[in-house]
Amino acid sequence: MKIFKIVFWVLWRIWFYVLMAIPILIMLPFLLISIISESGYPYFFKMARIWSKFILYGMGFYYKVKREQKLIKNTSYMIVANHTSMTDIMLMLAIIKNPFVFVGKKELVKIPLFGFFYKRTCILVDRNSSKSKNEVFKRAQNRLNQGLSICIFPEGGVPDDESVLLDEFKDGAFRLAIDHQIPIVPIVFPDNKKRFSYTFLSGSPGKMRARILPFVETSGLTSENRKELRDQVRHLIYDGLLEFEQKDSKKSFLKTEPGNP
Repeated sequence: MKIFKIVFWVLWRIWFYVLMAIPILIMLPFLLISIISESGYPYFFKMARIWSKFILYGMGFYYKVKREQKLIKNTSYMIVANHTSMTDIMLMLAIIKNPFVFVGKKELVKIPLFGFFYKRTCILVDRNSSKSKNEVFKRAQNRLNQGLSICIFPEGGVPDDESVLLDEFKDGAFRLAIDHQIPIVPIVFPDNKKRFSYTFLSGSPGKMRARILPFVETSGLTSENRKELRDQVRHLIYDGLLEFEQKDSKKSFLKTEPGNP
């Protein structure tokens, strides 16, 4: 039985990268046209959402979103979430309709085909370079000035230790949000680690839940409030993750308790 699981995981992981390539190849001419200039980004974003849903459904994932507050069209936001899986990118694109730009690590550029568009549409950061971080800040400001939103996973990467529920947050997202006086949209992804973590022989098709928490306003805040804001948002996401874990544990207990089917 174990050998069958290993074969499934290997083939399933390979299938993930095949699914990443198929819609890109199909939409290639339109994607190339949309990245010629920054003004074409909203069109690229619409195709990126199609790409993300194609991958999620193709992998056997289905998502359910609870929206405690809705984003307003043509409004800029700072979107943040916990980060545990590459599928965080796809799920974020699937559930958010407002065009946004990812701030992400440059290592993903190495993925064939996907990396070509990732490099030209996302804001890449080298976490080991202070110069890179300053450049990221300038590019993000430019995108916000264009009326787009920004999405940052404030943990700065996926924790190496998968037992970590939520790593410490970096300041960048909150500095930008305060400078532009835009609301922060905290999002909780409780299932992505279980569904498709960075551990190769792991994961399974199934439900991916997302919870969009009430927005955190930054109006009137200054740079002196940055750390306080960062910790506030982290606690909101952390508490959201704990709530999901407690509900799942309770359901698991009720299923295994004697007398329950």
